[in-house]
Amino acid sequence: MGLEEQLPSGIALTSVEKVLGLARKHSQWPVTMGLACCAIEMMAAGTPRFDMSRFGLEVFRASPRHSDVMIVSGRVSQKMAPIIRRVYDSMPEPKWVISMGACASSGGMFNNYAIVQGCDHIVPVDVYLPGCPPRPEALIHAILTLREQIEKEPLGADRREIARKAEQAALAATPTHQMKGLLA
Repeated sequence: MGLEEQLPSGIALTSVEKVLGLARKHSQWPVTMGLACCAIEMMAAGTPRFDMSRFGLEVFRASPRHSDVMIVSGRVSQKMAPIIRRVYDSMPEPKWVISMGACASSGGMFNNYAIVQGCDHIVPVDVYLPGCPPRPEALIHAILTLREQIEKEPLGADRREIARKAEQAALAATPTHQMKGLLA
């Protein structure tokens, strides 16, 4: 056996970052942000048939102060854009965004002045969910994909730096004349 140290049985070694990543992964609280037809599919995902409650996501919070995941479901109009941004800014850190549906991700079939061509012009998006409208199973898959990302994310200052860079990239992609109208 030599001089190496023996650990007693039942002792697990890991880092604090991994433990906190596991805790954040399994404690997501979504905020209510249903904007159009995709919101019906989002509500269906919470029914007993699809049972989002097995992942701890059965209660959509009405207050952004009590949530950490925003699911933007449906088309985002120019009038709703500042409200979405205000709700996002009201959420405590760390926070994540799922863009649900073709309209939320890219404007969908609405290529006009009234619809924002992707909610990533307003808030940084972590997971894009394609479809028109996507099925509840696809939303559950997107949530599980987000959970994998959350578990691997760094903590503290590193997380803030990543979020800052993503927000700067989103602002750089938006023409300045649109930003004046969106965030005014």
